[in-house]
Amino acid sequence: MSNLHPTVASALDNHPSTTGDDEDILIASLEEDDTIDAFREQRLQQLHAEFARAKSMRDQGGGSYVEINEEKELMDITTSTNLCVVHFFKPDFGRCRVMDSKLETLASKHFDTRFLRINVDNAPFLVTKLRVQILPCVIAFIDGISTDRITGFEGLGRGDSFTLEDLELRLLSSGVLVRAKMNKADNINLKNGRKRVERRASEEGSDDDWD
Repeated sequence: MSNLHPTVASALDNHPSTTGDDEDILIASLEEDDTIDAFREQRLQQLHAEFARAKSMRDQGGGSYVEINEEKELMDITTSTNLCVVHFFKPDFGRCRVMDSKLETLASKHFDTRFLRINVDNAPFLVTKLRVQILPCVIAFIDGISTDRITGFEGLGRGDSFTLEDLELRLLSSGVLVRAKMNKADNINLKNGRKRVERRASEEGSDDDWD
């Protein structure tokens, strides 16, 4: 993807939908922005192109967090899609629910990347092939190739209290996300819900071994 002017990127990242009315509103706001006077036509064309691309990606499942029930379908998606994040989970694991809540939020922001999850009970072949042993296990795929994995909450900086920014930064470093989109306000809005999920996970224990 071409580099976006910061004003265009900010407008897109902070406006989750991609309808014609949304595009008209954003174009009007950009037309009033003096910082892009010298490149107005170029930036407006860029915005049109990004809206078209965003709509296409959303039509293909971008911007949503989807559970896949069959291994073959998961393999088909990861091999036919440029950027994928896959969460291998068990529904009764508290830490998996914590990870779910954060991945769902990131998915709504990053329409360039497919966010998927699969119950390990439905993926015995992939669990063995990818050596999934500890849950949650989040694997980044680029053009069908596994490029990075998050095992449990390892490497997220704050352990069980890791933030959306921590997770986004890790996935950005994996190359599976295009650019940072989370901000402080997003975490403030989700703070209470996150605490409830993490409190429930703590009460149920943190046993995440998967044999």
